[in-house]
Amino acid sequence: MTGRTEVYGSLPVRSTTRRERWAWYLYDFGNSAYASVVLLAVYSAYFKQSVVGGARGSFLWGLAVGIAMLTVAVIAPVLGSIADFSATKKRFLFGFTMLSVLCTAMLFFAEPGRVFIGMLFFILAEIGYRSAQVFYNGLLPEIAAPEEMGRISGIGWAIGTMGGILILLIILPLIQAGEGTLMVRLSLVITAGFYFLAALPIFFWLREQAKPQQLPEGKSHLHVGLFRVFRTLRRIRREKGHREFLKFIIAFLIYNDGVIMALDFAAIIGAVLFGMDQEALIIFVILVQIANVAGAYLFGYLTDGWGAKKALLLSLGVMLVAVGWMIFAQSRTVFYIVGLLAGVGMAGIQSISRTLVGMLAPAGESAEFYGFFAVAGRTSSFIGPTVYGWIAAAMAGWYAKHGWDALMAEQIGQRWAIGAIGLFLLVGTLLLLRVRAGDERLT
Repeated sequence: MTGRTEVYGSLPVRSTTRRERWAWYLYDFGNSAYASVVLLAVYSAYFKQSVVGGARGSFLWGLAVGIAMLTVAVIAPVLGSIADFSATKKRFLFGFTMLSVLCTAMLFFAEPGRVFIGMLFFILAEIGYRSAQVFYNGLLPEIAAPEEMGRISGIGWAIGTMGGILILLIILPLIQAGEGTLMVRLSLVITAGFYFLAALPIFFWLREQAKPQQLPEGKSHLHVGLFRVFRTLRRIRREKGHREFLKFIIAFLIYNDGVIMALDFAAIIGAVLFGMDQEALIIFVILVQIANVAGAYLFGYLTDGWGAKKALLLSLGVMLVAVGWMIFAQSRTVFYIVGLLAGVGMAGIQSISRTLVGMLAPAGESAEFYGFFAVAGRTSSFIGPTVYGWIAAAMAGWYAKHGWDALMAEQIGQRWAIGAIGLFLLVGTLLLLRVRAGDERLT
């Protein structure tokens, strides 16, 4: 049922129907399946251990993630601006979703030794997944008024995490029953199908509220997109009202490095430091995802009650404790406990960060500002995983050259790289302290 109209800035925001909000939630339900299987529990460790092998696998995994993120960093602001101008967020969302779904299915052909295939289809799937998030996040201000963004974003994150848990429960029996790599590769096809089906409602049920603007005579959408991007850059740099957004983006760029590094290398850390096989890693990620659900609900309500900045600082503090503990962890039990703690913290960091962008973005320009949010996130994601992979491989090589056992050398390399996660989180947290958050500006 529809109701009264809220006002966000100068843009009237129609009260959305329950079905429209559920369509938005369900998209998160589907793309979280991709994150759980490809990034967290299955493909990252499979690529490192089976497709490549050895410390070189960590380096190439970080490089593949970095290439994908750098690509998104280049294209996201322009495409976000075009989507705002032409009211085509849903069209871009559909195109990038299909790219991710199809290339995730194609990972079935990433057999041991087929490194190029394994990197190529992962990079394309990751570009689709990350780019789609720009337009998905850009729809948040269209379905939620400012005072309820924290709650809606938190609910979406929690429901999305449930999708990540469900897909792992679906593929776990297959991997337990199978030998070799067939069932692991088949799980990627199942994940692609799950992602596709859960994404369908947003394309049929959710109405995009923005209206397309008239294209100036003799100008293309690309020209308009580039013009708006540079205009926004000038505004962000010069206009007082956008300075807090710029300060927030700089802080986000750094602390998000730590989050992405932890996400992309969690399975590799478990496999290298604690000898966890594919089944154990799936169980670990299921537990982390359950903690993520709890964290999303908790920080969603804390955001609306305390304010976004205080809730975000708390979630970063939780994550810093988890990373510091992980550096010295010596048992699987501690690894599981730290994973649960990190799951709670990461849910708050990621859901609150996207809420703040919606609060800071001017009315009618949400996709454009989420495009710059993506630039920060994807640029940091290019730097972070590449740095992690380089540190892990370089330190493993150094210790191996000085007479250490190969496995022990690789494990020490991982611990050095985990320390880099903590450094990025700490610096980003200190910079966030200087930001006057969106909800503070609204009150």
